[in-house]
Amino acid sequence: MKKAIKITVSVLAWIVLILALLVTILVFTADSNNGVSNLLGYMPLTVESDSMSPTFSSGDLIIDCEIDDVYKLQKDDVITFWTIIDGNKVKNTHRIIGVNSRNGSVSFVTKGDNNDVKDSVEVYPSDIIGKWTGVKIGGFGSVMSFLRTKTGFFVCIIIPIALFFLFELYKFIVTIVEIKRPAAVQLDEEEIKKKAIEEYLAQQKEKSDSESKDSATDTETSDSKNEDSEAEATTTDSGNNQPENNDNKDE
Repeated sequence: MKKAIKITVSVLAWIVLILALLVTILVFTADSNNGVSNLLGYMPLTVESDSMSPTFSSGDLIIDCEIDDVYKLQKDDVITFWTIIDGNKVKNTHRIIGVNSRNGSVSFVTKGDNNDVKDSVEVYPSDIIGKWTGVKIGGFGSVMSFLRTKTGFFVCIIIPIALFFLFELYKFIVTIVEIKRPAAVQLDEEEIKKKAIEEYLAQQKEKSDSESKDSATDTETSDSKNEDSEAEATTTDSGNNQPENNDNKDE
């Protein structure tokens, strides 16, 4: 049971460490890539509005992939791109509803699934961040946003990593102690075996002595019975001899 608990704790610790490292990589890659995390060509993004509801909603996490050739994009693809909203450059994820080709260049008309009108500005290849892969995790985008803050990073990344290394240090110390213990444990086992043998021999001796005493008592009882039997026989013989003497006197 203890071994199973140790294995479970160890596996959970490694899972936490791996997740912490992944989040750390995502956070640092986002800082160096205009706020867009990138892990082997895949980009986890937090949905910040309900313009694409019910496809995905605010707070969800979606996964985009890099686009090798924007000319392969077509109507109904969902893309993430840079745009200007209220004077601020922000990321937006909408569906392509039209493709315009002019003089060898291409642009895309986009619209949110939950919006009544199309976006006012066309999207150009230089603005495109990635294409939605169809993967979403409900509500996890809010978690990722929290992890990108200093408080979230400290609570969910730094502390778990520190606890993991403390746990591994504890395991290392326990292993060293157990390596040094076998000799003492072996001596203890030898002493236990020796005591067990001595107790067994003592019990056998007591049993033997008890059997010897019982045997001696039985022998004395048998001798006493034999003496009583001989005495009775002698008395009987004496009784039988008396009539014969009387008969001789009568003659």
